[in-house]
Order: sequence, then C-alpha cells, then structure tokens
Amino acid sequence: MSPFLCLLVRDMKLATRSGGGAALALSFFALVATLVPLGIGADLKLLARVAGGILWVGAVLAALLSLDRLFQGDYDDGSLELIALAPLPLELTSFAKIAAHWLSTGLPLTVLSPLLALMFNLPGDATLTLFLSLLIGTPAVSAIGAIGASLTLSLRRGGLILPLIILPLLSPAVIFGAGAVAAKMDGFSPLGPLELLGAFSLAAVLLSPFAAAASVRLNLSG
Repeated sequence: MSPFLCLLVRDMKLATRSGGGAALALSFFALVATLVPLGIGADLKLLARVAGGILWVGAVLAALLSLDRLFQGDYDDGSLELIALAPLPLELTSFAKIAAHWLSTGLPLTVLSPLLALMFNLPGDATLTLFLSLLIGTPAVSAIGAIGASLTLSLRRGGLILPLIILPLLSPAVIFGAGAVAAKMDGFSPLGPLELLGAFSLAAVLLSPFAAAASVRLNLSG
C-alpha cells in the first residue's frame, strides 16, 4: 500500500474509533436538526423554508468538532515530525488528512441530511438539492478547516480559536449551499448556486494542502 493510502486509512481509523470525533459530529448534527423544529414550532411552511440554512449551519458546526484533531494528535505525540521526514511530501500528507476527515465526517453528515430533512418537511426535490449541495460543499469545510487546524497547531487552546479563523472563510459555502435549496423551494433552478459552490469547493481543495503544509512546516521549525 502506498504511503498516501496508509496515512489515509490510519487517519480514518483514528477518526472513527471511540473519541475520534466522527460519531460526536453526527450526534451533534442530529441534535441540532431535532431541537430547531422544537424551538420554531409546528409551522411546516416556515420549517421547510429555513431547512436549507439550518442544516447547512449544523453540518458546518458539526464538522468543526473534529477539525482540531486533524494535526494536533500527531503534533502532541511527536509523530507529525516523523511524518514530515517521510518521503511523502507534506502537501500530500495534508491532502490525505483532508480526505480522511471528509470521508469520516463530511460524507456521513451528507448521507444523514435527507433523513434529518424530513423533520423540516422539506420536499423531495429540495431534499435532493440539499444532499447535492452538501456533497459538493463539505470538502471545502474539511479543506479550509485543515488550514485553520495547521495555523493553531502550536497554540494553547487552539481549538477555541479555530472556529474564529475558519467560520468567516466558510461563509460562501453556507450562502451558496443554502441558496441552492432556497432557489429550488422558490421554483428556480439551483444550478447557479451549485456551480458557484462547486467552484469554491474545488479551489479550497486544490489550494488548502499547500497552505496547510506551509503552516505545519512553520510550526515544526519553530
């Protein structure tokens, strides 16, 4: 097995084991989707109208719960230094960690979203749009989160600062993702917001490994 796949499988196992954060993210997402309808009330039209925004915000916040572990565990036990000395470039190491986070957190959140959409009385076509938007947009959450996780690597209580760094950067993903669902609810084509979301997500995934690798090198040399 190649070093890239070894690191990918290793990080996925760490994320899915007890305390890894993936199960916590799914539980948080489900709780948000359960509590919001209780707070809003039984107005089914209002619930369907706010479903896209609420579920998108819930998915982003749920993904944040495990982002601080992206590099921190390896940094604390010294294995990140060994990984940096390995033949695999740090850029590919960062990409493997981003992919592992998305496969263990972002993808399960996306798969769970149609079930949670039922609590908001979201129509079937809008639910499909929500699913597609999360499938396209959640890789950007993992990618931009990796930049924040690498920047706060050597900071004490960096997990508290991490949301302040990356949430503003994730605003376009939330706007385009929720906008696609709202457009479908209003009878318009969601293709425009989905294309913008796809472009944003692609740019984040392509650029973030380089930014995260540079930040990791800076922290390791400091």
